[in-house]
Amino acid sequence: MKVQIFIPCFIDQLYPETAFNMVKVLEKAGCTVVYNTEQTCCGQPAFNAGFREDAREVCIKFLGDFSGTDYIVSPSASCAGFVKNYYPILFLDSAHNKEVKQIAKRIYEFSDFLVNVLKVDQFPSELYGRATYHDSCAALRECKIKMEPRKLLSNVRGLDLVEMNDVETCCGFGGTFAVKFESISLAMADQKVHHALETGAEFMISTDMSCLMHLDGYIRHKDLPIKTMHLADVLAHGW
Repeated sequence: MKVQIFIPCFIDQLYPETAFNMVKVLEKAGCTVVYNTEQTCCGQPAFNAGFREDAREVCIKFLGDFSGTDYIVSPSASCAGFVKNYYPILFLDSAHNKEVKQIAKRIYEFSDFLVNVLKVDQFPSELYGRATYHDSCAALRECKIKMEPRKLLSNVRGLDLVEMNDVETCCGFGGTFAVKFESISLAMADQKVHHALETGAEFMISTDMSCLMHLDGYIRHKDLPIKTMHLADVLAHGW
């Protein structure tokens, strides 16, 4: 199966190894992976900040970059959810409306694609230790993803997966929310990290690197004994 990959801005700039690991896993699952080097942003940052016209220009470029009929896979439920749920709002009664409806059907978050499209939930992954999983708001509420990442993680050799309290509560990132409401954002990160620590977990795993970036910053600042990992990095570990 041929798939196009969409790599979010922050993963491209800060966590490229996560993108490479997603490619590694997709190829192991039998996919032919295509990366359009002209791709940029999905438009979500501008949209969330209230700049809808600017966002629309970026979104039109995205539509052009990912034209065709191939599946589109992203290591970010936030970006995939934005394309699925907010492009139809931005382009309502627009000449791009039909194109938007088609692309919304083609774009998938990584774990959703593996489990629900490819029907693959096991890889030769190894990661020894205890882990807990963080449900990102975008994955849970916009992409309706709950069991998919857990199913994949349950098949990782050596990994003891435990649930934390209030697992569906926001981590406090929310993009510009973390900048505009810093004290609230930090308090939410503190709560999330301490719920994870209460499980005895060595790793906190999620589908969204944006959440993990926020939580990792808090963890490093407080020098706490837990590490954040993206699902793709876990699945590519050990082989």
